[in-house]
Amino acid sequence: MPGTTLFDRVWLNAHLATMDGPPDDPLGVIEDGVIAAKDGLIAWLARRADLPGPAAQTVDCHGAWILPGLIDCHTHLVFGGDRAAEFELRLKGASYEEIARAGGGILSTVRATREADEDSLLRAAEPRLHSLMAEGVTTVEIKSGYGLDLATELRQLRVARRLAAEDPVSVVTTLLAAHATPPEFGGRRADYAAHVARDIIPAAAASGLADAVDAFLDSAIAFTAEETAPVLDAARAHGLPVKLHADQLRDDGGAALAARHGALSADHLEYASAEGIAAMARAGAVGVLLPGAFYFIREQRRPDLAAMRAAGLRLAVATDLNPGSSPAMSLLLMLNFACTLFRLTIAEALLGVTRHAAAALGLADRGRLAPGLRCDLALYRIRRPAELCYWMGGNPCLGRVVGGRG
Repeated sequence: MPGTTLFDRVWLNAHLATMDGPPDDPLGVIEDGVIAAKDGLIAWLARRADLPGPAAQTVDCHGAWILPGLIDCHTHLVFGGDRAAEFELRLKGASYEEIARAGGGILSTVRATREADEDSLLRAAEPRLHSLMAEGVTTVEIKSGYGLDLATELRQLRVARRLAAEDPVSVVTTLLAAHATPPEFGGRRADYAAHVARDIIPAAAASGLADAVDAFLDSAIAFTAEETAPVLDAARAHGLPVKLHADQLRDDGGAALAARHGALSADHLEYASAEGIAAMARAGAVGVLLPGAFYFIREQRRPDLAAMRAAGLRLAVATDLNPGSSPAMSLLLMLNFACTLFRLTIAEALLGVTRHAAAALGLADRGRLAPGLRCDLALYRIRRPAELCYWMGGNPCLGRVVGGRG
């Protein structure tokens, strides 16, 4: 019919980095491209000359670059207090592990989080989330893990759900009750891990507040492989996918354990062995690199990037936003860190906050620009995509589109 529009909205005069290209062009660049949306999904994209029909609304992007909305696939964004005092101790020579063993670290944030009510946690978390959103983030994972009891863990997850309801952003929630041993268990970490598997995971699953389950595998300051495995088994038994903090400070076999349990991802991986990395790749897990934590705690061991590339492991990049080891509220800065500290290429880094970050969360509907996927976009005033990894402290984001709106 005359006057009928094919699309709800069209973005013109833009360059597209689709993250959906062949090996020789993994960014999938389309210069002078067009994206069209219908009912919140990408309906069509190609070069401008091939646009098949009109839209109800047309947006002139004035030569901006459009990427899939960025995805921060590992954060601990909801917590009480801060740990600036511990930062001072580290500057005086104390290690992350020494502070944790002395009752600081995660347990200090547990105390502050248990004392905070839901509204206080929400107000504290909002600026952190808004900082990420301002850079083009449209999906963020938020873990619990600073309650270490059922009531506070669920409180953190409820706050994460409220953030998603109040802001134009998608939030994926992850239960991280197996983050540390709480004081009331008196160092009985095996008993606490069993409690997480037997009691906390079933209750969290029944509440509908958790989208996945994570655990911190570290034989010195968290949980051993033997203690962690039942936690992952319980999550799978209750229909929840699993993730794992693995091999950050030593090789505890975390990468291999993640592979055996069909984990979506294993995160950190500084000490992961080549064998564990290969097992992850065979199992389809994603390796999530967290250069902010590496930088902040002044770690010396880099992830074995050569082994990861040789195995064909998909790599994601995230902020690990948390109060103790990575108080990083900029995913763009993490792109720079991933390239300069870990030696990722531009394409690897950008795929790491889009396509591969989506895979790390089990989300097949985003992370690329392709017909049928969610219309989540990030627009940038840059001349080439490499600038997103190059600049330190700048923010060229012009705006975001979430589900076709924005």
